[in-house]
Amino acid sequence: MRTAHRTCPLCDAVCGLRLTLDDSGHVTSVKGDPDDPFSKGFICPKGASLGHLDEDPDRLRVPMMRGEDDEWHEVTWEEAFGAVDRGLKRVIDTHGRDAVALYLGNPTFHTMGGILYRGALGQALGTRNIYSASTIDQMPKHVACGYLFGDPLAISVPDIDRTDYLLVLGANPVESNGSLCTAPDFPGRLKALRRRGGKLVVVDPRRTRTAAVADEHLFVRPGTDAFLLFGIVHTLLAEDLATIDLEVAGLEELRRLAEDFTPEIVSPVCGVPAERIVRLARELAAAPTAAVYSRIGACTVEFGTATQWLVDVINILTGNFDRPGGVMFTRTATMDLGRTGEPYTTGRWHSRVRGMPESLGELPVATLADEIETPGHGQVKALIAVAGNPVLSAPGGPRLDRALRDLDFMVCVDPYLNETTRHANVILPPPRILQMPHYDFLLLSVTVRNYTRFSPAILPLEPGQLSEGEIMARLTLIASGQGAGADPGALDEMMLEQILGGATQAPGSPFEGQDVAELRASLQGNSGPELLLDVFLRLGSHGLSLAALLESPHGIDLGPLEPRLPELLCTVSGRVELAPPPLAEEAARLRERLATPAPEMLLIGRRQLRSNNSWLHNVPTLAGGSNQCTLQVHPDDVTRLGLGEQAVVRSANGELVVPVEPTETIMPGVVSLPHGWGHAGSSQRIAAEQPGVNANVLTDESVVDVPSGNAVFNGVPVTLAPYEPVESAGARSLPLASAPA
Repeated sequence: MRTAHRTCPLCDAVCGLRLTLDDSGHVTSVKGDPDDPFSKGFICPKGASLGHLDEDPDRLRVPMMRGEDDEWHEVTWEEAFGAVDRGLKRVIDTHGRDAVALYLGNPTFHTMGGILYRGALGQALGTRNIYSASTIDQMPKHVACGYLFGDPLAISVPDIDRTDYLLVLGANPVESNGSLCTAPDFPGRLKALRRRGGKLVVVDPRRTRTAAVADEHLFVRPGTDAFLLFGIVHTLLAEDLATIDLEVAGLEELRRLAEDFTPEIVSPVCGVPAERIVRLARELAAAPTAAVYSRIGACTVEFGTATQWLVDVINILTGNFDRPGGVMFTRTATMDLGRTGEPYTTGRWHSRVRGMPESLGELPVATLADEIETPGHGQVKALIAVAGNPVLSAPGGPRLDRALRDLDFMVCVDPYLNETTRHANVILPPPRILQMPHYDFLLLSVTVRNYTRFSPAILPLEPGQLSEGEIMARLTLIASGQGAGADPGALDEMMLEQILGGATQAPGSPFEGQDVAELRASLQGNSGPELLLDVFLRLGSHGLSLAALLESPHGIDLGPLEPRLPELLCTVSGRVELAPPPLAEEAARLRERLATPAPEMLLIGRRQLRSNNSWLHNVPTLAGGSNQCTLQVHPDDVTRLGLGEQAVVRSANGELVVPVEPTETIMPGVVSLPHGWGHAGSSQRIAAEQPGVNANVLTDESVVDVPSGNAVFNGVPVTLAPYEPVESAGARSLPLASAPA
């Protein structure tokens, strides 16, 4: 037996784990690491199941190719990359580089190879058709921050350990473990907030587990958070409660915009009583410190960008922005990756079919099917998908499922044969989790306390097995025209030379004026990703290196968050823009929506503690229990509509048959269906036993948050009806939890 330590890669909480392995490399136990200064031994069911996920027998271990007989065959890496080279070259030579699309899934943010090579791969492809999970998740937050601060990556987090008052909208961190807010043991931190006399208020259409531990829970009609927040802004300004301590622009314009959103006007729309909206504003203004935190439930709505804008506007108006106990910015151990120092711009190009604007170098995934299906110059003919399952995760999933069948070529980097990768010509599987080094570049940029931790690989690669970095590097070299046999190490050296060369020329850099060759020789690491990490750590403001992290296997506490907005702010005016024109346009759209009657029934998603999108449903220890695909419906609606054990849910886009779960934890007029299910016929055996249904049969890819192009998954109008099976030869025409043909 031996003990190894690792950061859990399965959600945003970056919990430290202590694993016990036998001589064969089999994981016999997974526990929280009590010596981790950030997570302090906390572990959730997902982390405890890491060994089962790592050893999943359904996981692909060698490259797979789909033959002309449509059957899958194991092949060598050389054969696989040769096929990729020929397939991509054929499409590019015939149709041009924009005929190749790149899709980057959520797990690319959780692996070193995924995040370090995604930019290089996109650049090598030279295509404008780049898509990612960002536009089915958090793009509204990026766009709002871009307009407010000039930097779309300037995402603040609630200083939860020091705040006196926390208002949470559209987030369920007790089950999600936090999102764009890295805080191990979020439940414990919320309880500590209340123990020290603070107050927790949750606004959500469901009485979630987070709402259950709050001082107060307010039901809100799905998709109307922006109206509620505007009511708070109106009150803060009308009652002269604002205490702004930053250099801001647009205050008078904001005041003008807020005039039409009095609590009395927005209350009938959002469902929160006007007097409670006023009291929220007064409580936020009066609290010694306060923070407003909002996440995916209020991002994936029609007014997602407006909601995220108003969240930070309230934090600013109450004097709680970039302030201890309010919302603050993490100072990462590495240099700030992705930041340009240039004011944010969007729409540098637009999608071919629907004219949707680019943001952060990518187009909305809601238009990917359009680009595949619509003939003409630039039509997508090939797709590279890395660690994503958009057939289940993207809006209008069934349409995308059909569109993928018509591609000329498709290659996936993925450990599973799933609902998306089954359409590929080639699947390139990365190593097992424990065979890969781990560093959370993204998640460590939104921690509620400055912290860092590196996890070296626990198990070695098998003979002939490629690392994830090597797979991504070889794909990048193929995309750049260097062929299937190019040395992946050459790409690593090119990237290192560019970074080191730039750093030696940058005034104030730790490497300024030094020799590039000497710097390169001083780097440590067993792979390209580790060498890159060493560079980024040395260029960071904490003076660390890879060697320092290896000497601290439990992680390093880098201290509490400190104010740092001035060094991040890069608007043209040099001030925080409270009412930039694109967001003022959203206020006009909100004003128009005030007079629109609300649909009778609205659909929302829901977080599940034992699940994560579509990729943890094949783990036996996480299956069952609360991890089920049911439609939560208020008992009054069950009675009113005469629903039985199953119901037919219909939207403008499709319909599903789903098991009904009556519960008073959801507000009347709202139903909830979890995201990421729909595994009927899957080769993943555990997932196929409890397949659930794909909620994106019901979502509409033509409806998006306008400024960001983000998909709309919450507040989808639906109708419900009893399911009445047609008996045929003693059998039902539709099985449990299935989609009608």
